[in-house]
Amino acid sequence: MNSSCVSCLKGLVVSLHFLCWLCGAFVVAFGEFQMMHSKFASLVTTFWPIYPANTLVVTGTIVTCVCYLGVLGGLKENRCMLITFYVLLFILMLVELAMACVFFVYNREIDTYFEKDLTHSLEVYMESGPEGNKTIKEDFDSVQYLFKCCGVHGPDDWKGKAPLSCCTTDPCNIADQPNWQEGCLVKLRNWFASNYLSTASGVVTMFIIQFVCLSVTVPLFCHFRRRGLGYK
Repeated sequence: MNSSCVSCLKGLVVSLHFLCWLCGAFVVAFGEFQMMHSKFASLVTTFWPIYPANTLVVTGTIVTCVCYLGVLGGLKENRCMLITFYVLLFILMLVELAMACVFFVYNREIDTYFEKDLTHSLEVYMESGPEGNKTIKEDFDSVQYLFKCCGVHGPDDWKGKAPLSCCTTDPCNIADQPNWQEGCLVKLRNWFASNYLSTASGVVTMFIIQFVCLSVTVPLFCHFRRRGLGYK
């Protein structure tokens, strides 16, 4: 392999690794944005371990660190960094592939758990005093305001004690308040389903980019090995 091919391959490796690093940083930022603006986490505790925002932050952070190692290894022509990057990224790709499969499969199971979690949250809301379980109350009110819905299946779930967040008028200052007639189960479930599918699609896209990074890293590493370079 002549010097011009090596230089071109090295530039390609560094560029792709840097692109992978940027993707990881973007995923972290997007996950943080979701965590700051999402008000639904306390209502669906079954999904907390694989909540989309949590998954994005954790995965993005790991990808950013691993790809930074790849960028340095390409720039410094360091075989030790490149092989470490290769092994770590390969393991990460297997984890991401498994996560994508979980998201696609778990999406079909959302119906089973959503109704149970929302019903439990509504019961906690109704049984709590004025100062109790503020997080669940605020999150349930946010869902009803945002999606213009009331209760799990409808306003009857509140048994005549629907909160102001169910009211169709703003401000709501009449005794017999008009409530939204559609329940929040369908709307919130659809919102989660779309987020799960978009998260899984993003993981698959990152997987493809990482696979390309691994593919172009191998010939560069082999060249360094044949020339005895890369451990200085």
